[in-house]
Order: sequence, then C-alpha cells, then structure tokens
Amino acid sequence: MPYLCTLSPPTNLPTIGIYLIMGALVSVLVLVAMAGFFFNSFPGASARDEEPEVRFAEKPALLQVRKHEDSDEVEEISMKELLETRCKSLFKPFKPMWWLGNGHLQTIYCVMGDFSKRDLMWYHRTYLTLADGGTLGLDFAPADHSNLKEDTPIVVVQHGLTGGSYEPYVRAVLSKACAPVEAGGLGYRAVVVNFRGCAGIPITSPLLYSACHTDDTREALRHVAHLYPKAPLLGLGFSLGSNVVTRYLGEEGELTRLHAACTLACPWDLKQNNEELLASFTGRHVYSKAMGGNLLRLLKRHVKSILQHPNEEVTAACHQALKLKNPTLDKFDDTFTRVAGGPGPHFPFRNSDDYYIWGSSHKIVDQITVPYLGINAADDPVVRFVPMEGGGNGLVAMELTRGGGHLGWFQYGKDGSVDRWTTEPVLEWLKLMGTDVVHDPKPRGSEIYVDEEGFLRERAHPRLGCKVKEGGGLIDGNGGEEGMIQGL
Repeated sequence: MPYLCTLSPPTNLPTIGIYLIMGALVSVLVLVAMAGFFFNSFPGASARDEEPEVRFAEKPALLQVRKHEDSDEVEEISMKELLETRCKSLFKPFKPMWWLGNGHLQTIYCVMGDFSKRDLMWYHRTYLTLADGGTLGLDFAPADHSNLKEDTPIVVVQHGLTGGSYEPYVRAVLSKACAPVEAGGLGYRAVVVNFRGCAGIPITSPLLYSACHTDDTREALRHVAHLYPKAPLLGLGFSLGSNVVTRYLGEEGELTRLHAACTLACPWDLKQNNEELLASFTGRHVYSKAMGGNLLRLLKRHVKSILQHPNEEVTAACHQALKLKNPTLDKFDDTFTRVAGGPGPHFPFRNSDDYYIWGSSHKIVDQITVPYLGINAADDPVVRFVPMEGGGNGLVAMELTRGGGHLGWFQYGKDGSVDRWTTEPVLEWLKLMGTDVVHDPKPRGSEIYVDEEGFLRERAHPRLGCKVKEGGGLIDGNGGEEGMIQGL
C-alpha cells in the first residue's frame, strides 16, 4: 500500500492572527482596487481589452518541427512564425471578469479565492537526499504514471515563493497537461520540484532556498533525466520559481537538461522590483509584508530542524530573523535569505541588495540556449519591471498582457466559471515544444554516474549528488499548508 499524505485542508488563513492581519490588508487593497475599477469603467480609461504585447528578437531562431502531429516530415520554421500559427491564444486579448478589473483585484482573488474543488490533482512523491544533507520532494503526476511511454514529455514545475504542488496556479496547468489525450489533455507526465521546507518537505540541513539557488533544480533534473533519458523536459516556472528556472538556463547554457521553458510572473530584476514594491503604500504594507510574513512563518515551522545543524552564520541569522515583527520581504531577505538561501561561494551576501543584484535573471536571458517564453502582466502589483527585449536572444519570446495581476489572469471560462487566461497559451506552448518540435535524441547535460555511496552525480557538477530516500507515496495535492498564504 502506498503511503497516503494529505496536505492541510484548503484553508489559506487558518489562525485568528492571520485572519485579522489579512483582513486589514485586504480592506486597504479593496479600497485601492475599487478606486482603480471605478476609473477603468470609463471608456478609453482601461487597456485591459487590448492585445498583449509579444516581442521577439530581430532574428528569431529557426526550430525543426514536424509538419503534422504524426508525421516524420520535418521543416524549419522561425520561432515567431511557430508561435503565431501554433500558439494562437498567446495573441488573444486578456479580458478579465468584470469584478476583477485590475491587478490588485486579480491578485487578491489569487490569494483569497477558494480553488479547492477545481483542477484536482493527486501526485506520487519521491524524496531525494542531497549530498549536502538537504532533502527535496518531487511530486510526480499522474499519481500512477507507470503506463506512460518512456519518451512522454515531462513538465518540470518550479512553484512560487512559499508554495508547492498544491498551488491552484500549478494545478490549473497540470490538471490539463497530465489528463489523457482522449479526455482532452496532453497526456504528459509532470513533476513539481518542491523547495526545501515547502509543501511538507522536511528540513535536514541548515540551508533553505532562494530566488537564485539553482543547485536543487540541477539535482531534480538529473534525477528525472536519469529515470527518463528519452523524454523531453519542459520547464515551467511561477513567480520566484520563474527566476530560478531562468537563472538555471542561463547558468547551464548548452549543458541545460531542459529542452524548453515557460515562465509566468518572473520577478526579473530583483533589486529594481523590490525598490518599486517599497515605493507604494500597498506595495510595502500589503504585498511585501505578506511575502515576508510567509517566509517568517516557514522559518518558524522549521526552526528546530535548522538549529540542529551547526552553522554559526545561519544560526545567528535565524535568531535575528525570529525577532522580526511583520517584516517586509526585503527585511527578511536582509536578515536570513542572504545568509541561508543557498551554498557558497556566493552565499552569504553582504546584504539583501547584493543578493538581489547577483540573483536577478534579466541579465542572463541572452545566455539561454533553448526555446523560452516569458509571460508577465503590466498591472502586476508585485513585479513592476519587465525586460521585454529578451536579451536579444533569438530563442526568447517575451509577452506582456495589459492585465492579470500577480499570477492571476482570471477570466470567464467557456462554462461561465472562473478560468485563467494563461492556461490555454501555456498548454499550446507545451504541446508545441513537447510534441511538435523535433529535439536532438541525445540526452542533454553532462555525463551522469553513480558514486560508491549511491549518489547520482554528473561530470559538470561533481560536488552535487542525490539519491532516493525512503518515504513519499500518494499525495493529495488539493489542500494547502496551514498558516501559509496561497498564490504568491
């Protein structure tokens, strides 16, 4: 019998304290948002029905694609033409629900909405022990995916700030991507890489994770590529996870194990976006404190485990972080993340600004070597700066919708229910990159080997290693984590 693990019930704010804080914050947001909605109601005042801005490099890359789905005939088509003809929904206007008419309302609904009965997902969890003593949790979908072919495309997901495989924005895509073709899905396999300490993953080392810690992504991809060497690996990132995916691609260059990637709500320039976040009342006192509070609650949940592993710098930073009261995101990062957000030689950083400058992804886009699509919203209250030039990289396409908020993009679905505009274009992108584009059959990345202790390693990064750990099993991914605010 598989081990059944059920995450906490689908309530996002389970304590009275968090209810009171969020109630006050949401009241402020609603006033701001409704003022915006009032002005958006006038003709010509809102750009929310305009077509999205989609930019390509001056010379888009040529990709080899099948002429037809089941055809062996191959042709070369530019990435721009491919997206225009096979990802048509990317170019359709985002039309928000009338009562979610601006970025604040979209983001509020992402945090406060009840998605417990939509896009239901079950996973099979595998724990990985890492060479540095840490633990990763990989949630595979469908939960029973043993009947899928070994070359079935795999969607590799990196979630947002303190989320996990249970997040509604993750399930919105995977519930369709992993559904059988006969049921209208893509029939793909997926794996969500849950960050250390998130979604019920235990902390077994003094380190957590951060927006620029890419080693755990390497560990997860090595394991997945070793299991399924013939499968295309398609990266999908959300918010903080988008920054991790983008940095990983830029750092690895030609050695990346991903065959393509798509990111949503990437924070890009961490320093500039933090400064713009702190420049407004709602940015500083609502969004930044909501994210900082989530990280502090995550730390408190795992503090005993962290302090069990002697590390003078991390221990000192941990004690300082526990003294914080309702911190902004940058305050928490300046106190703890800059020290314990990743391994040396880069960590610890002198301050949060140094961490933000080094860890930003906008300056590394030009080094990406596989097809890449970045989607952001112009009215995202959390991410204000988006580098639409895409580093001049012919493999990169950048999209900016006029509305959508932070990881929202809520619209009316075909049945009149709440739907996300991003789901259709992301699925079209995944189909294009997983099924239509012809990839080199040789495995990507450097050579993989198993050492004498059973750790799976690779030539390019010999200090890293992972092996399967006991535990895991069936996971109900339709709840949430107690005390954590969803959607960020």
